Amino acid sequence: MGQTSSSGTAAAWAALGGDPALVDRVTYEGRGALPARLPVMELARSTVAVCSLAAAELAARRTGGPVPAVRVDDGAVTAAFLSDRLVRVDGAAPVTFAPLSRFWRAADGWVRTHANYPHHRARLLAALGLPGDAGEDAVAAAVGERQALDVEETVYAAGGLAVAARGPKEWAGHPQGAAAAAHPLLAVRRIGDGPAPRAAGGSAALPCAGLRVLDLTRVLAGPVATRTLALLGADVLRIDSPGLPESQEAHSDTGMGKRSTRLDLAVAADRDTFGELLASADVVVTGYRPGALDRFGLAPEELAARRPGLVVARLSAWGRYGPWAGRRGFDSLVQVASGIAEREGDGERPGALPAQALDHGTGYLLAAGVLRALSEQHGTGGARLVDLALAQTAAWLVNGLEKTPDAAPGEYDAERWLTETDSPMGRLRHALPAVAFDGGPVDWARPAGLWGTDTPRWRG
Repeated sequence: MGQTSSSGTAAAWAALGGDPALVDRVTYEGRGALPARLPVMELARSTVAVCSLAAAELAARRTGGPVPAVRVDDGAVTAAFLSDRLVRVDGAAPVTFAPLSRFWRAADGWVRTHANYPHHRARLLAALGLPGDAGEDAVAAAVGERQALDVEETVYAAGGLAVAARGPKEWAGHPQGAAAAAHPLLAVRRIGDGPAPRAAGGSAALPCAGLRVLDLTRVLAGPVATRTLALLGADVLRIDSPGLPESQEAHSDTGMGKRSTRLDLAVAADRDTFGELLASADVVVTGYRPGALDRFGLAPEELAARRPGLVVARLSAWGRYGPWAGRRGFDSLVQVASGIAEREGDGERPGALPAQALDHGTGYLLAAGVLRALSEQHGTGGARLVDLALAQTAAWLVNGLEKTPDAAPGEYDAERWLTETDSPMGRLRHALPAVAFDGGPVDWARPAGLWGTDTPRWRG
């Protein structure tokens, strides 16, 4: 059996503004395995717990009944945090990192790059003065001749992604690290007026039934959040730009329960289509770097003015503050900057967490924030804004959580938490949901589909 309580759950629920008495509705069971020096299992357990509790609370608000009991199974949580690595299509495993997304030894330390997307790869090579077909040996030689901070700044100036490895103390003294530590784990606040959300007209099993969610997120944290809202019954429509590539492998994992379309917001006709969708949306979730969507009139206050009563949820890598506010970022890069990679290393080379835990954890917190905002709207209405950043989740992992035991080797078997279904891509194996409460859903209503191929309209 797992632990009987979680200080992380209580802290995250308090950050969400939840009634502290409801934490007693959560029980823990099972054994999980996310072995690390840092308390990754506690991060995973507590973020799934508060998301489940927020779903149960919303179910009670929408039906007028009691808050259902919440069950958190560490085995299911582990599989969910590894879902992007466990997914299979016709037995084929995904490629999680491209060859140029890795650690490199610089002249005075280590650098981590992210080049999974072709445009990021091209910018990385251009910044290093290398041809477009350069491989790992050429990059290793180019980085090895430079100082780590020089690589970081040069690549970022070119629109690429590279971060010099820092220790926890160095990050704490960095203006961006200090700003992240000074901000709360997350924030949920009112940003405008508007009616209470529409009634579900269904059972407590699907507390988001009848709600419409526009999903403007990419990669992992945001899609994990919206995948969870789809599990709970929401009509989730993911929108991407036709000019930005996306991995079907990633979407096969995070697209469960959703539909996916493409709109170019720089084109008037597509902006009009988006406006029609927004007019009857209940939630908008964004995951682009701060300011990237503002030119399209998608800043939270503008969205709330166009659609009174809207819940807007947004996340970023580094936060909307400090000198790195406008920078792109990914889980792996935040781990390197924040000192996590040093803590998980062997003293000679930086390491990594056993899962993309900042992404997954932030995703469940983001979904929890949306669910809590929807609960707060009952009886009072009003538009809400939910704000999170991977860097704030990293600060919580490093400084705010207690280490708890993982399952012993051989005690955890992920197969118990996997299932298979037919999908448009082929036979799809995926992790079962970790979010669970009495009477709640046990799987998604539909599998992931082909990315970007659905019609841009609501289901009904």
